[in-house]
Amino acid sequence: MHHYKNPNLSRLGLTYMLLACALFAVMATCVYAASLTPIPVAASMVSFIRLSVNLSFLVVPALWARDLGGLFGDLRASLWLRGLFGGVSLILSFSSIQSIGPGESTFLSASSGIFVAALSPWMLAQKNALGDWLAITGALTGLYLLVHPQADIINLEGRLMGVGAGFLAALAYLMIARAGRSNPPRTIVFYFCLVGLVVHGVWFAFAGFHLPVGRDSWLWTLAAGAAGSVAQIYLTRAYQLAPATLVSAVGYSAPVMSLLLGVVLFDKTPGPGAMAGCGLIVASGVALPFISVRRRASN
Repeated sequence: MHHYKNPNLSRLGLTYMLLACALFAVMATCVYAASLTPIPVAASMVSFIRLSVNLSFLVVPALWARDLGGLFGDLRASLWLRGLFGGVSLILSFSSIQSIGPGESTFLSASSGIFVAALSPWMLAQKNALGDWLAITGALTGLYLLVHPQADIINLEGRLMGVGAGFLAALAYLMIARAGRSNPPRTIVFYFCLVGLVVHGVWFAFAGFHLPVGRDSWLWTLAAGAAGSVAQIYLTRAYQLAPATLVSAVGYSAPVMSLLLGVVLFDKTPGPGAMAGCGLIVASGVALPFISVRRRASN
């Protein structure tokens, strides 16, 4: 049952989304800090522990309630694909964070919402109007500016991993749109963790499995896992209580918070071109859901 007409519950949902954004920013900060320890923790290991912590948040209560089978839902293919796309996206996202910092990388990953809008006509049979395509074009222009910043700030590989993370996250979200019709949120998150861990197992078979070494390494890695897992809970509750349009718009505060933390804690200040790209992504990403809602209301 939706509660969107209750202003108090809607405000609570938006508060939950702000908390989720703050925790996602903390997660990105911890991921980057883990790469600065005396023995750096690989991004794939941080994401592996992030998924492991998140999975324990789901499995332990299910075992307590003797309802482990309830996590598996209807086993439809889109659930497994959500986990596949989400697992690879997480590795690329964390790799991008460690490569270029928590600020710019999270803006690149935030392009997922734009990719969802661009792919919806083909994958969800939802038509886009001119306003939608203008917002999508603005965001893609922002991505271009981020991937091709000033000549003295070059790390193309890290930036392309961020874009790849956003694109694969968009595919994962499109799978959620299909699987969510017949499965509860905890089932969708369960597959994200379960299949994502299998993806990491394949990754480790080629890259090697190296646990964090030292107290600081474990501290930052576990903190990233805990922050991301709690953020996932708040995000889910936000979408249950408040209109998706507002929640999606508020969600763009996460990369802004990550950027600020990166500047304050690590002196990772983007150049003018990259800042312009960040601004275009936020403006277009915030505008897009409102454009879509207004178009649907007028039809």
